[in-house]
Amino acid sequence: MAEQHSNGEMMLDFRRMMGDWKLPGFDLEAMAQCQRRNIEAFTRAQQLALEGTQEWMRRNLELARETMEDMSAMLNDFAKPNASMEDRFSRQAEYSKKAVEKGLANFRDLADLMTKAQTNAFGVLSKRMTEGFEEARELAQPKAA
Repeated sequence: MAEQHSNGEMMLDFRRMMGDWKLPGFDLEAMAQCQRRNIEAFTRAQQLALEGTQEWMRRNLELARETMEDMSAMLNDFAKPNASMEDRFSRQAEYSKKAVEKGLANFRDLADLMTKAQTNAFGVLSKRMTEGFEEARELAQPKAA
């Protein structure tokens, strides 16, 4: 059965395994550090995506609760016997208009939350990619003797 290791333990195992392997002009330590930073960036991006999704779910539940409260208030108001049918239909039309407007605003709010989460996660990965390319260029430069 395979052993479970943390990311740090896996890096140490990799370094031990590759410790005696020498390749002229290749800095194994720098490459290991580069990969460690890649793993950290992916971990951070996943964390940001998860936090954004959790915020989206909280907001979605809050909106569902508000919608149910609004629906209940509308049904209670519509069921009042002292109003004429014309008045009831007029109020129903007004409730419907408000519900559509609020629904569209809520949809925009939820879309903005998800866009923000994705933008934050992608920003971490994009930044790390740029840094990784720079690191690769530096590692490819011949070392002065």
